[in-house]
This record gives sequence, C-alpha cells and structure tokens, in this order.
Amino acid sequence: MATDRPAAPSFQEELLRRARERAAARPAARPDSADRGPAPLSRAQHRMWLMDRLGHDGASYSVPFATRLRGPLDVDALASALTELVRRHGILRTRYVERDDGEPCQEVLPAPASFAVPVVPAEPADAPALLAAEAGRRFDLSAGTVPRALVLRHGPQDHTVLLTFHHISLDGPSLEIVAEELAALYETAAHPREASAPAPGSDPAQPQAQPQAQPPQYADFARHEHRAAADGLDEGLRHWHALLEGAAPPRLPGPTHPPTDLTARPTGSHTTPLAPEVPAALRELGRRHHATPFTVALTAAFAALHRCTGQDDLVIGIAGTHRRGTAMRGLVGLCVNTLPLRVDASGDPSFSTLLTRVRAALLDAQQHADVPFDRIVDRIGAAARGADGTSLVRVTADVLGTPTTLRLPGTDAEYVEVGVGEAKFDLSFGLVDTDRPAALVQYRRAALDEAAATAFGATYAAVLTALGATTDDLPLSHLAKGDGGQLPSVLGTLQEDDAHPAERLLRCHPDLSDATVVSPAGGPLLAYAVLREIGGPSPAELRAHLRDRLAPGLVPAAVTLLDVLPRSADGTVDPAHLPGLPALPAPEGPHADAVREGFAALLGRTPAPDDDFFALGGHSLVAVQLAERLRRALTLPLTGLDIMQARTPRAVSALLDVRAAERAAASFRASTGTGQPGRTGQSAQAGQPAPRTGRARNGTVLVTGGTGGVGSFLLRELVAQGRPVLALTRPESAHLVAADGVQVIEGDLTDLDGLRKAVQDADAVIHAACTFTRPEVDVAAMDAMVDAWSRGPFVFVSSVDAYGHPEGGQVAEESPSHEPLSPYGRAKVDCEARLLRAAGTAGRGGASAVRSPLVWGPHDRLRDQLRWGATGVLYQAVREGRPLAVPRPGAGGHAWYGAAWVHAAALARAVVSCLDAPVHGVANAISGHVTWYDLGTELSQLLGVTADFKESDDIHPDLDHHWHYHSDRLARPLRPLPGEDLRSVLAAMITPPPDRQPGRT
Repeated sequence: MATDRPAAPSFQEELLRRARERAAARPAARPDSADRGPAPLSRAQHRMWLMDRLGHDGASYSVPFATRLRGPLDVDALASALTELVRRHGILRTRYVERDDGEPCQEVLPAPASFAVPVVPAEPADAPALLAAEAGRRFDLSAGTVPRALVLRHGPQDHTVLLTFHHISLDGPSLEIVAEELAALYETAAHPREASAPAPGSDPAQPQAQPQAQPPQYADFARHEHRAAADGLDEGLRHWHALLEGAAPPRLPGPTHPPTDLTARPTGSHTTPLAPEVPAALRELGRRHHATPFTVALTAAFAALHRCTGQDDLVIGIAGTHRRGTAMRGLVGLCVNTLPLRVDASGDPSFSTLLTRVRAALLDAQQHADVPFDRIVDRIGAAARGADGTSLVRVTADVLGTPTTLRLPGTDAEYVEVGVGEAKFDLSFGLVDTDRPAALVQYRRAALDEAAATAFGATYAAVLTALGATTDDLPLSHLAKGDGGQLPSVLGTLQEDDAHPAERLLRCHPDLSDATVVSPAGGPLLAYAVLREIGGPSPAELRAHLRDRLAPGLVPAAVTLLDVLPRSADGTVDPAHLPGLPALPAPEGPHADAVREGFAALLGRTPAPDDDFFALGGHSLVAVQLAERLRRALTLPLTGLDIMQARTPRAVSALLDVRAAERAAASFRASTGTGQPGRTGQSAQAGQPAPRTGRARNGTVLVTGGTGGVGSFLLRELVAQGRPVLALTRPESAHLVAADGVQVIEGDLTDLDGLRKAVQDADAVIHAACTFTRPEVDVAAMDAMVDAWSRGPFVFVSSVDAYGHPEGGQVAEESPSHEPLSPYGRAKVDCEARLLRAAGTAGRGGASAVRSPLVWGPHDRLRDQLRWGATGVLYQAVREGRPLAVPRPGAGGHAWYGAAWVHAAALARAVVSCLDAPVHGVANAISGHVTWYDLGTELSQLLGVTADFKESDDIHPDLDHHWHYHSDRLARPLRPLPGEDLRSVLAAMITPPPDRQPGRT
C-alpha cells in the first residue's frame, strides 16, 4: 500500500526486502525483436505516422484506459507490473523515426529499469478533468510511445488508475491482453511468495500468476506484412477498385452555424436506452437469417442512414482485423484495417432483403481484408480523398460490449470513461450490447449538425426497437415510422433554395458575411467570399471546408476573398464585376514554375493549373516531400498540410504568392523603419540577410527564437541598447529578423552542429526558441548549446509551467516542481537543470532561467496567445456573447482563479538585464495577475459586447488556474512603462495592425 507517512527504518528495510523479492521473481530478460534492428511500419502504423506528421493527431489517437479501484492498492506492485509489461512487449517501448530515404521505420528501445506511477490526491468530482488533461497530453512518436500512468487517490482504499497508450501501439484486443497480463503481473509483484508457491496439483517449478511464455512481437508482424505486401496485392486492389468505383461518402449536413470553439466539446454523442429484450430479439432475428448480431446491427445502421439521408448508394466503414491463428495469440499491437462496405438500398427493400445485401458485402470484404485501406484509397484516386485522405469512409458502425477494466486482485473494478480529442469519423453508429442496452451515435461537431445527429440517433434506436416488435418483411419506408408517418430527412437544410450547395455552406460559415458561387461557360466553378473581419480563414482553408462536406464535382476550383461582392441595382450579384471571369489564366512566375516542376518531379507528369493533387496520384507522404522541396527552393514557409488543403497547382501557387507578399511587406517595414522601432535595412535584396563572414563582433549576443513574439521584442531591446546580435533562424524566415546590428545565421533547434557553432561564435546567449510539442528536441538542443558554451552569460527563457501544480496559491521563485507536469513543463525543468549545472564551469559565465507566464503584446504571434488555451475559452465566449461560468473565489478550496501575464517588452527588459547581472538560478518575470472575471470584463468593454458569464462553484478545466507567482529578483526591469498596463496591451492585441485593417491593401 502507498502511504503518506514518513518511512521508519524498519519500514524501509521491509520495502527493500520486498524489492529484492520482486527482482528475484522477475524472469531474466529474453531476446526480442529489438535485437533485430529497425523494422518497417505496418500499413496501419504508417497511416498513424502520417497523420502525426501532418499535425492531425492531437489527442485523437490517445487510448486512455481508466479504472476506479475500491480496495487496497499497492502502487509499488503496480509500477513493477507495468515495468515487466513494457519489457515483455517491445511495441510499448517503440519509437518511430525517418530513414534517409524519407520512409519511416520503428525501433524497439531498451526496456526501462523502472516505471513511474505518480499518485495525485484528488476528490472524485475533480477526477474527470484531471483524467482528460492527462490523457490529452500528446505523444512524441520520434521519442517513443511508452505508456503513461497516473493514480488519483480519492481515499485510503479508493483510487482511479489511468493508463494512456498511443493507438499506434495497440488496438482493442490488445487492451484486453494488457489488462489480463497486468492483473497477473500485479499479483506476482504484490505477493511474490504466494505467487511463486505452486497451486495444488500443479507443477511446483512454475509460478502460477506470472505470464511465462514470451509473447509474439509486433515488429515481427510488421516485417511479415511488409514481405507479404512485396509479393503483391494487385488482385485485391483490382477487386476493391471495381467494387468502389464511383462510390461517394454519404452526404451529411454540416452545422448551420459551425462552432468556432471546439476545445471544450469537439465530439458530440447521443445515447438512447433500449428495452432490455431488444438485444435478444436481434440475436433471434440473426439466427433466423444465419447472420451474426453484428451483421444485424450493421444492417440497422444502413437502414437508419438510408432513412435519414434518402440516399441509396451507401458506404459504411467497419473495423477489420489481421489477427488470425494461434501464432498471434497474445500479440499487442495495431492489427486493424478499415473495410468500406458499399450497399445498395434502392427499391425500398424489406429489412430481411437489406440484411442479405449487407451480409454479402461483409463476407466479400472479409475475403479481401488484407488489402490496406490507404492502398485502396490510393487506387481509387481523388474521388476517395478529402483534406485528410479519408473522405470515402465518413460513417462507421460497431457493436459495443462490456468495456475492458483493470481487475487487480483484492479490489472491485469500475470502468471510467475518459473523453479525449475529436471523433475520428463524422458519424458513428453503435449498438451497446450490455445489461443496459442502448443505441449510440457519436459525431464530430465540426462536421455534422447537432439536430441532424439527434435525428440519426432517434432513427437508429427506432429501427433497432422495431426489429424486435415487427416483422422483418416490412419495407424500410414502413419500418419505425415517426409520429407523422415518416421520420424527417436531415438533408432538408441542404435543399432550402436554388443556390449552389457550396454557396449555401459558405453563407453559413461563421467567419463569412457574404458569398457566391458562379459557373462561367467553359470555365471552372468559382467561389467568392467576404470575411466578417480581418484575420479570418484563408482561401485554402475555405476550400478544405467545402471538400469535407461536398462531392468532388461540387467543390469550386478556387475561392477568392473580396472586400464586398459587386451587386446590381436589384441587389443581385453582378458577375461582370467579379475578378477572374470568364476564365482563369494559367498562373505564371517563379512560384508557379516551381510548383509545376515539383508536381511533375514527384507525380510523374506535368499538371494542368487545376489538376487535383490526389487525382494525379499524390498521397500524404508525397505532400510532405513536395512541401519540403518548395520550401527549400523558394525559402518560403510551406507544409504538407498546405499541399493537401490547396491541392491544385493554381491554389498552391497563390498560397506561395501570399506568403511571399507577407515576407516582402515585412522586409519593407524593416528597410524603411516603419515596422518595428530600432530596425533598419540590412540588405539590398528584400528579404535576404546580408552574408555573415568571419566571427561575430565582440560582445555579440546569440538569440534563438527571434522570429517569435518574444524573440522580436528581445531583438528590439538588444538593438536599442546597441548590442551586436547574432540571430539564429530558418532561411525562409530570415527576412523577419534582418536589421541593423543583427547578423543572421541559418539554423534551427534540430541542427545541433549549427547550434554549437553559433554558441561558439557568441559572447553571450539568450535562448528563447522552443518547439512547444517536441520536448526531446528542446532538451537535445539545450545539451548541444551548453556543451559549446565556453564564455559569457547564458539566459534561458523558460516558463512557469516548470512549476507544475504547486500545492499552495503563492509560488516563490525557485519553488520545487509539483506533479503533474506537462511534457512542455518537464522539458523546461530539464533544460534549466542542464544549464544551471554547467554555469560557472570551464570558463562559462553565470546562468539565468527566466520563467514567464502568458506573454502578451502587439505582435501577430502574441495575439494568438489571447485566442488559445484558457484565455481563448474566455475570449471566444465574450466575443460571441455565449454564457460561461468562471470559478467563484473559494471554489475547490482556492481563494483566487485567474492568469499571470507579462508584457513582451517587460519580459525582454528582464531577460536582457540578466546579461549584465545573472541571477544564477531561477527568476520569474510577471507583469501582473488578473482574475478570470476581471479579464472577461475588460474584454467585453474593449469588444463592445455584453459579457454573459457568471461566477460558479463548477470549475471549467481550462480555467483551473489559481497561482500567484512572485517576481522579486527582476522587479526593477519589470516595472511597467507607459502603455504596458493590462487594458492597453489587451486593446493592442484585439485590434489588427494598421496594414491589416479593412480597406488596406
């Protein structure tokens, strides 16, 4: 049992004795796939890896496994069991890296010597928010996917245990294996003597609870699949192509008013309880027709989808498995494959007839289940593609049984639901087949109207109920009629007027005030839109919005943003004054040439201006490669996701033109001194830094992160003080930092040799760069910089996240860190420790770790700080007049709730002051603290809206901040100057800069 009391000497001896017994009981390490070197990714893993590379992952692919345990819990035994579990299964300690040819591979890392299981005291009411926050922490696939553990201690014999895995490591059957093995390993660790004693009639040489056989390893499965794929999948691909040619996903109505803030509830669900006798009736129906209960429930999903949409040609995806035979028994890993089932519901068939069609489609799919779904989509081409590559399967169906729980000896287990991330599909039907049967519908709130989702759920439940009470020979049109004789079609919202579907969707977009779609004779379909305010979605984002909701033939070739739509005297749109009509010429210039050459080089043929990237054979990995090629050739920022959203050479060229214009504008401001104070021109070529030759001038300060919001203020402060600056930046962003007194050196945090060289050339270092999402990169970069540091002071811009969650409300400088720490906060702590250990040795100067909270200031990067995270929740609610409950003082036992903040200029002064007077440790940089209520009041006054929020004892998880941070050591440079008060900085952040005001070009 875990205990909070100090360990007496005898108690410590007992712990040591138990640890030795556990070590003796643990079997010796056996060789596994780690000894065979890197392995290829399975097709299912490859899909996960690409989604992670393209930034689609987030927490959607985290697999939280939570159980509430009542009874004595031995946390040490749990840690020992987890250590052995991770040792047994290499997939649970695997990292995913890129080879020199750009293809990924998986490497099994050495087994950890121990497994950390943090224990956090928590009231049961606080558990859902803590569990969701822990499960929502993103995994870094390049560093490894060792599962995370967290124990919430509600009482001496009341705990909630959360294990968080990445989906790339396991699937549903794997979770059952993990739960079973953990229970056995826990019993062995908690009671080593009893576990090693033979049971009556058993072999006394064999422990009874310890899993003995070495399980199969997933890397071997991936190698086998790779070899099988090399032997050819042509026959299966031809079958799927013939089956799915011309298929399209069901048309679902997008939200009439799409939500603008999905951070709190990205996923919606509707659960309709069913009568207890319904599952038995469905099983009897299946028995009569020689169909499994799954097939019956799947047919009900097809019937509901047909009834609600009025469509006959339907595609629903199901999860297939590669688990076959005893050789894969005990295998932990991702062995699933999506199978798209295409079913014809035309002719108003009876349910039994539809059941026959679904059963045939299911059997056919299972005959070709080994063909990876992404290969099927590649074969079909652009018709099956959306921005995320999966538009063919937008609807899925499944039967859900009793959820898996962690059943540890001596405890009572209760399943705990943990909501994480966004639903993976637009709409999912589920039959809950337990002692409390229900019809479940889950949906993405960004993709499906909530009223429509309610109708889908009601229809699905009605169909399932009717099947147990009526004959299955009834036609679908008469099955489960509503009160008015028919259940309403949810597509009525898409049939309200004669406007083009793309035009109706654009008009409903919350960030657009007006839109039109025209189809000129002989030309492509074109859309025009007017933003409600500066800083709205880009044309590429609007096209992606349409592609996710419309058939390919209904998506305009381009979306053009206008200040206002030209209208005739009668108020109708005047097409004669729309730019780009009657036809769009092919784009010209260096950007268009580079795009055309890139398409041709990677896709094998020269594209027309409006050819679709996916129709030409492109896929996710090629998108990443094309973006990297164009970024290097044009030194402009571009990502693989940009390519997948823009899709056509015309749209990609236009996107590059926009980014080049942004770079030119920034360079012009720098050269004329009109952009940022203290900056003047440096190079004759706009946007290009002057070449750097020889060693930097004496007293040069190396600055990393100069293109960020904090970095830009640091450069201003250093230049204003006349200090020579060496700015490390990527080549496509060099124009943002070039100025008098600033030399530019190309590089980033992943270029460790470049970092070392830059540090060696400088007499002082200010390290302000951070990846935010890749802590292992941040720590490796700090290691490289500290290793090269040989003179002068070193200042590291850290974060108050390094404090974690202190127990009290007042946080002094250099207070110890308290769990839980985010990966970002832990990386900051690790970087600080490396820096402070090295300070003052081998000629090095003093070191300062300056921890800052939210950084606010008039800069584009900093304006986003107001719109994200905790402040974003409040800002969006005030801006839209939505109700929001902020924590009342005293709620949850804390007297204050709000945010600490610092003005970027004050932070820059504090950081630069540490060059002359290092603090030789940790110092905080705080401009002030503001309660959520006061922040909401300020924002509502500045935005000119009436705030609709109140104080409550319910604490929104994003607003659970209750710490004041002391900042005594840097109090002098942090003193506010005119214009650095809270109201002034908020006004500057919610107001666009002059060059982005309406009417400016």
